[in-house]
Amino acid sequence: MSKHDELPFAVTIEVRDSCLCLHLQRAARALARHYDEALRPAGLTSGQFSLLMSLNRPEPPRMGAVSALLAMDRTTLTANLKPLERRGLVEVTVDPADRRSRKLALTQLGRAALAAAMPAWHAAQEDTQRRLGQTELKRLCGELRALS
Repeated sequence: MSKHDELPFAVTIEVRDSCLCLHLQRAARALARHYDEALRPAGLTSGQFSLLMSLNRPEPPRMGAVSALLAMDRTTLTANLKPLERRGLVEVTVDPADRRSRKLALTQLGRAALAAAMPAWHAAQEDTQRRLGQTELKRLCGELRALS
């Protein structure tokens, strides 16, 4: 590596102190661990809870709609659906209106698992709200929605 290609340590400090992406990633990991711990007794991770909740609709959504809502590519969504399908919580079916598309639905077992997880989610949410304050939590959620 030439001298020209080296980055001074000061650049590392600048990124550490000012990179929004870095700080969001760190906060997201810490928050996910908090919710994972709360949801563990219900047998779900925070990601599984979010995925199941995204399917809690009057009509089964198409995979593309869920992928967009969760900001997740279809390959990752498919990988995340597999364990939920094996557990009987989710059903993936061919869309009769477009055979190339798939629809995702909660099963009765999936609805029951989601309902059973709600008290744990509420407890984690209330703890987060206590730590941030209700006004700050609402503001932060709004700002994060604007970024996404």
